[in-house]
Amino acid sequence: MRLIFLFIMLVSANTINAQPKDLELWYRQPAAAWTDGMPVGNGRIGAMVFGKYDKELIQLNEESVWAGSKINNNNKNSVKHLPEIQSAIFKGEYKKALQLASQYMVGTPPRVRSYQPLGNLYIHFGEAGTPDRYKRALNLNTGVATTTFEIAGNKITQEVYVSAPHDVLVVTVRAARPLNLYFELSRERDVNEYKVSGKDIVYYTGQIIDQDDTLTGPGGKHMHFAGAMQLLAANGRVKPVAGDTSAGYRLDAVTNVSIAVTGATDYNADLLDTDVGIDPMAVCIKKLSKAVAVSVTALKEQHIKEHRSYFERVQFSLGNRSNDSIPTDERLKRVKAGVLDHGLIVLYYQFGRYLLMGSSRGPATLPANLQGIWNNLYNAPWNSDFHTNINLQMNYWPAETGNLSETVLPLAHFMKKLAVPGAVTAREMYNADGWTLHHLTDVYGRTGVADGVWGVSPMAGPWMTFPLYRHYEFTGDKKYLRDIAYPVMKGSVQFVLDFLIQSPDGYLVTNPSHSPENAFFVPGSNKQETSQLSYATTIDIEIIQGLFNNFIEAAAVLNADADWVEKVKAAARRLPPIKIASNGTIQEWIEDFEEVEPGHRHMSHLLGLYPLNLISLHTPGLFAAAKKTIERRLANGGGHTGWSKAWVINFYARLLNGNEAGLEVQSLLQRSTLISLLSTHPPFQIDGNFGGTAGIAEMLLQSHNKELHILPALPDAWPSGSIKGLRARGGYGVDIQWEKGALQMLGIQAAEAGAVKIRYKDTLVERRLVKGFNKIVL
Repeated sequence: MRLIFLFIMLVSANTINAQPKDLELWYRQPAAAWTDGMPVGNGRIGAMVFGKYDKELIQLNEESVWAGSKINNNNKNSVKHLPEIQSAIFKGEYKKALQLASQYMVGTPPRVRSYQPLGNLYIHFGEAGTPDRYKRALNLNTGVATTTFEIAGNKITQEVYVSAPHDVLVVTVRAARPLNLYFELSRERDVNEYKVSGKDIVYYTGQIIDQDDTLTGPGGKHMHFAGAMQLLAANGRVKPVAGDTSAGYRLDAVTNVSIAVTGATDYNADLLDTDVGIDPMAVCIKKLSKAVAVSVTALKEQHIKEHRSYFERVQFSLGNRSNDSIPTDERLKRVKAGVLDHGLIVLYYQFGRYLLMGSSRGPATLPANLQGIWNNLYNAPWNSDFHTNINLQMNYWPAETGNLSETVLPLAHFMKKLAVPGAVTAREMYNADGWTLHHLTDVYGRTGVADGVWGVSPMAGPWMTFPLYRHYEFTGDKKYLRDIAYPVMKGSVQFVLDFLIQSPDGYLVTNPSHSPENAFFVPGSNKQETSQLSYATTIDIEIIQGLFNNFIEAAAVLNADADWVEKVKAAARRLPPIKIASNGTIQEWIEDFEEVEPGHRHMSHLLGLYPLNLISLHTPGLFAAAKKTIERRLANGGGHTGWSKAWVINFYARLLNGNEAGLEVQSLLQRSTLISLLSTHPPFQIDGNFGGTAGIAEMLLQSHNKELHILPALPDAWPSGSIKGLRARGGYGVDIQWEKGALQMLGIQAAEAGAVKIRYKDTLVERRLVKGFNKIVL
């Protein structure tokens, strides 16, 4: 073993200067499709900017605009028939279990309705013709989307951003010569009226109308909404107008104009329901009034200052940025052809952080959904809902390591509220205390089984506690732990202890259970019968072990619930172990079943490898089996969706295989990334972005073994680079610089003085840090 000596000294500032120039995505043509656009957002308001030079489209979203209504969809027959279903599964009577579960466990109604757009803002430019010197760009450091072009010698610049401090979208158009513009605000459906207020605010109000549907619930008029726009400044003639299908401003002979747009609904996040006491239009007027009271210059300055304060916490470089002069879509095309573009990897990582900021911070009261906050469809793919069998969890994987801890808070508060209807589900479906939910939910807190028997996933609730506890691990915020995370975790523990049942071989197991969306051939059926239902699938056991471990740690921190800790420890001793199958892989089910799809996109039985820490070098047999599991999945076509490919990056990072992780990053760009750098399932799903971002960070720093592991999975293809501002468990900030594959500089920011273990390659040392920044020199 090579001996490494570490010397620690306090320095006044970090020497890494990894990212001096702003990062941007840029293009030479307008967006041809919605997914080509430039997303901007503040957590509550989102927009997709097309950059069109004739009739610009800025598609608008507000986080709470959802179809549907609050419904208790728990199947009340579940409790009565649960013993019968469990017995059938224990006996291997899977067809009978499927029949019973479909009838007595699937929710009524079984599906949720969709997250919807707020509306559209069109800008009709008076200039006609084909533009010269066109460019549209999204500056990640400032959060400003800029479009510039010239038509007949008239240079026009459009800027769009969404301000978190003022909770409005701001659009500014400047021209070298006067031009005529029409700013038009509209929504395709369910609008009651378009009007101009006494203060020349143009707006629309409406109410979502749902049709009766046995799959999604009763029809009727449900959520109220409003979209509103107000002029901030203009140097020409302005006329507010309203018609039957839109409202807006007609402007003549202007060279500089700025407007603010916002939206609201009558949704009350505390109730997980609409609230007659909320007037969406009054909310809009209040927000616009505050924005109008500030100068256009100050609005932009305050927005950029706040945005930079989040985004620039992490600076990342993989060397030369010469490719910045090439449009982003052309760079991606080259990567798809086999070129390695280090700068595009950096851009992808930082774009993931940018998207998380834009969909889960500041004014947000809801977590990022399947598309973050951006959606242009009234019936979105998978309803753009909150999928809780990997997707919502993955959305928050990069939050802590990426120095964006605050973005977890909308999720944490949402989960605390969701535990209320989740407790009803636990009682009505399983006769259990505590709370749970199944594989998806919506803004109304639907927690019963959705879609079909693949939704029978009562361990989705315990799974959702992991990002909440991880926030404490990284921040050390005991008040947050005591008030938010711990009550949610304890309720989940209560449910699990009541739900566990003794199996014929004496273990405490979950029943019914399934490994998300995968199925196995029923033994003895000659591959003629398949089943998704089983008992004690490996993912369930991993989730329970993870929950129990976290609960025991949290209870010790808070000096609470010693009696519950003993119950948990007793139950943990009776759980079945994670098993190795006859083919040397991690066994996915309680028995060594043959999977129907060896290349299935879900790899849920590896949850213990990442994001949990149940499979590591400390469990060498399982560690080797995990490696074989991934190899077999990929050899059979697995990792073919964006989020699945992103998960594989994290797996290889935990396996300390930097070269394979690097190849999977390259593959993610090549196979699952759109020209906007949004991830595609297909279609677009934002979890791939977040999972990929988390994976890149995991390759450079890991902290799950109660040590700081520096450059644990550095690919040979990334020989030189630096990253500043990554976060680690224990509240550490970490700066790393490397050259020719070797560590050159390591800096650790410590919230408190104390000892820390540091691992680099084969060497593990323990050193005391002073409070503040410590530069560690080899």
